[in-house]
Amino acid sequence: MTLIVLTAILLYMLLLFVVSRLSRSGGTNDAFFRAERRSPWWLVAFGMIGASVSGVSLVSVPGWVRATGMTYLQMCVGFFAGYVVISFVLLPLYYRLRLTSIYVYLSERFGPRSHRTGALFFLLSKLTGAAARLYLACLVLHQLALAPLGLPFGLTVAFVLLSIYLYTRRSGMATLVRTDALQTLCMLLATLGVLWGVAERMQLDVAGIVALVGDSEMGRVFCWEWGSAQCFWRQFLSGMFITIVMTGLDQDMMQKNLTCPRLRDAQKDMCFYGACFLPVNLLFLVLGVLLYSYAVGKGIALPAEGDRVLPYLVGIGALGTWVVFPFTIGIVAAALSSADSAMTSLTTSVCVDFINVERADYGQQRAERMRRRVHVGVVVAFALCIGLFALAGGGTIIDTIYRMAGYTYGPLLGLFGFGLMSKRRVRDRFVPLVAVAAPIVCGLLDYLAPRLWDYHFSYELLLLNALLTGAGLWILSLKNGDC
Repeated sequence: MTLIVLTAILLYMLLLFVVSRLSRSGGTNDAFFRAERRSPWWLVAFGMIGASVSGVSLVSVPGWVRATGMTYLQMCVGFFAGYVVISFVLLPLYYRLRLTSIYVYLSERFGPRSHRTGALFFLLSKLTGAAARLYLACLVLHQLALAPLGLPFGLTVAFVLLSIYLYTRRSGMATLVRTDALQTLCMLLATLGVLWGVAERMQLDVAGIVALVGDSEMGRVFCWEWGSAQCFWRQFLSGMFITIVMTGLDQDMMQKNLTCPRLRDAQKDMCFYGACFLPVNLLFLVLGVLLYSYAVGKGIALPAEGDRVLPYLVGIGALGTWVVFPFTIGIVAAALSSADSAMTSLTTSVCVDFINVERADYGQQRAERMRRRVHVGVVVAFALCIGLFALAGGGTIIDTIYRMAGYTYGPLLGLFGFGLMSKRRVRDRFVPLVAVAAPIVCGLLDYLAPRLWDYHFSYELLLLNALLTGAGLWILSLKNGDC
């Protein structure tokens, strides 16, 4: 099995480096940050599927069905509503201002401290979230490939990070638009291969799969009990606002859209991408129902953590030896397509939002040298974060990511929402205090709510955080014309 995994990884990496070599540009900052604004919208849209889904969804979402059934689809419906808002509210703003970093909007609307506050929350959110996703993927690959050889986990992490750095260091977005499309294709084909392998073991055709999911208790999609964390309206609203902040207010996802030459192209890209999200996650959830049903039928004791169910069944050979190959390809493709764009966007944000390498007096050569140094620093930061996740361990990673988003993306939603929905001016020097205070208050409410009111916050904590941020900005703001 180890030989199969290593062969799959090496063949995939070879293919990836060939594509990146053919697609790389001249190595300028314009190519790295914006892909020279020449990207075809359909290529961006297809590549964003892999970047958004990541290795976490391939492993975590199937493991969710035991606890929550297929109710995650309710959240996915909310995701699509969020993509529509992004297409027709945020994208026109970004294109009108011709932004490289979307947080420059906060500088023009409120001031430099608001700009840096928004960028800093993005850096914190993206670094922790992307590192968590990459940690899980590295853990799975390590258990299948290097652990049987007695090699340390750190070697797997170093190999993955070095690979990402080598194919993104020169052309950034100009390369990623194409490599992400390749990685999305590989991830989807690999997922279908694993699904087909499980169905073959269970002797099921397509009609049999539909019947099994329909009859299973895990096949439940809708929940209307308001007190439940899986209630439709709570999931729908959470999904919509999570999409707005984790895509529309996220430099990583927006940077790809801003490489399209025209606003209309970017809007088509976003709507197509949003429409694909529901069937892709349906595929993962169906896989989860099949995995648990197969394990029960064979009397296989599964790990308690949902993240470990699929890797465990593949690792013990329960799904057949050949399934190891597409599973490995899927994990590598999904992991790299998410992490490489995160590293590129973090590099862009640091260079544009904090160092301001695009100012006229900086100089092109100096700006490109600084970008390369920052890119190396981002890779090191990823390694440190993955090390912290390895020490902490435990939990379901995708659930952890969404809960972290409630705290880290909430102030961003509040800042952009207040800026777009109000014409009041903000006392710029107080914005960092408001942005820090809102998550602290949310943390206290999250702790007290189940003890005092028997209420458990789910992902709607994001919306509460944003409302508190907006309220704080309003209290400390001035009407236009006030002194």
